[in-house]
This record gives sequence, structure tokens and C-alpha cells, in this order.
Amino acid sequence: MNKTRRIIVASINRNKIDAVKEVFPLYRVEGVACDSGVREQPLCLDEIIEGAVNRAKAVFVDCDYSVGIEDGISQVPGTVSGYMNFCCCAIYNGKRVFLGLGPAFEYPPDCTKKVVDEGVTISEAFAPISGRLGIGYEEGIIGWLTGGKLSRKDYTKPAVSMAKVQIDNEGLY
Repeated sequence: MNKTRRIIVASINRNKIDAVKEVFPLYRVEGVACDSGVREQPLCLDEIIEGAVNRAKAVFVDCDYSVGIEDGISQVPGTVSGYMNFCCCAIYNGKRVFLGLGPAFEYPPDCTKKVVDEGVTISEAFAPISGRLGIGYEEGIIGWLTGGKLSRKDYTKPAVSMAKVQIDNEGLY
């Protein structure tokens, strides 16, 4: 009897769930709400990674893998605002965590300043520009900035793919 292969994503955001589905097409992928255990808007790479790992470990129940995906900003020298957004994916198999990072991009400096100085989320800081508060559940800020050429789902997929590299080549890691 074949066991159904199952992945739980620690989010109800369709962009994250669909990114995992596309990277793991042979698995049944489900999303569940989960707290990251870090502040709502992570402000450094360590916190972004910690949030992804916390999420993945928290939802590992009756599945082959659980996935935590966390976005946040971290300082990057040479940028206009001093920060870039990073996406981290943590995949957990009950024994170990496989990490992957996706591409990074910079938010408009005024938005980043509000996040750093006022403690708001990037979605809240970006709402006056985009006219939408829930943009992260839609095309994402990256979708808005690229005029729809790159969606949040497509931006998230590389982080998931990079974490999967270790699963596909587990003997090397």
C-alpha cells in the first residue's frame, strides 16, 4: 500500500502554499496557520531564519516534511535604504532542517525607514503607495513593484528550491 506523501506548510498564505506545491508536485501540500515565534516583521537575517525554522518545526505532525517560509529585511551594504528583503525556507523532516534562501530585493527607502523606525510591517508601510493593506496575500509587493512580471509565489519558489537541493542530495550534506 502506497503512503500518501504529505507536506504541511506553516502558513495559510496561498503564495507560500502554491510555491511549495510547484516545487514538490508529487506531494499533497496543505497549509495551516502558525506563529513564527519572532516579531511580525523580522529585521535581520538571523531572525528571518529563526522564524522559518520555528514555523517548520511547529507544524511537523503526520507528514513527510513541514515547511516554514519567512520574509524579512536585513542590512545590506551598498543599498539605498541599507536593507533588502530576504525569503528563507526551512524544510523539516522530523530530524533535521534544510535551509534555502531566495533572491533579495530592496523596498523603497521611505517604506524601509517606516519599518525600521516605527516598527510597522512592510505591508503596512507600503499600503499608502499600493492602496492595498493585504498585498502580501495577493501578488506581493514584488508583484506590485515589477508590474506583475514577478509574483510573490514566483519570488518564494527559489527559496523552497534551494532548501530542496539538500533533500535531493542528502548524502552530500
